[in-house]
Amino acid sequence: MAVDRTPVLKRCRSLALDPVYLGIDKKSNRQARRGRKLSEYGLQLREKQKAKFIYGVLEKPFRNYYARAERMRGLTGPNLMTLLELRLDNVVFRLGYGRTRKEARQIVDHKHITVNGKIVNIPSYQVKPGDVIEIAENKKGSQRYKDIIEVTGGRMVPAWLEADQENLKGIVKELPTRDEIDVPVNETLIVELYSK
Repeated sequence: MAVDRTPVLKRCRSLALDPVYLGIDKKSNRQARRGRKLSEYGLQLREKQKAKFIYGVLEKPFRNYYARAERMRGLTGPNLMTLLELRLDNVVFRLGYGRTRKEARQIVDHKHITVNGKIVNIPSYQVKPGDVIEIAENKKGSQRYKDIIEVTGGRMVPAWLEADQENLKGIVKELPTRDEIDVPVNETLIVELYSK
């Protein structure tokens, strides 16, 4: 499996991205170098790289998400963001059961998550409205989750999710709209890039 091993803060600096969107509280002391003005293609490419980096998706799966978003009813850009937001690892992060998106992905990989009572270890699994996402029963008493909830307890859970922090359980109430997705990505530039 391919893994992006680029230092996170360095990558955030190059993409002009705040590390908070990844769940990281650190700030880089260094300033991004001021280079030449980006071309139109450069801006579009940066937006795509930003979306891929935030959600931890590589190029081929990202292209598949785009193709799926194109086939869906409605605008391609918001559809793409909705598909990315409905990934299981992202939902676990949004519910506050992982401090960072990478940690949420690892929690899913290690079979600590159940969807509707069945263990799912695929981070890209697409959740649907009505799905119940829960930490597996044998892992609920773990000190790890007590520590995570202590750190993420103050994090706002989006309106399209319902979280029960006591029972480490969450429900997907509805599909997220673009207004409810607080990711600093201009998806229209991604659509322009792929439609060339």
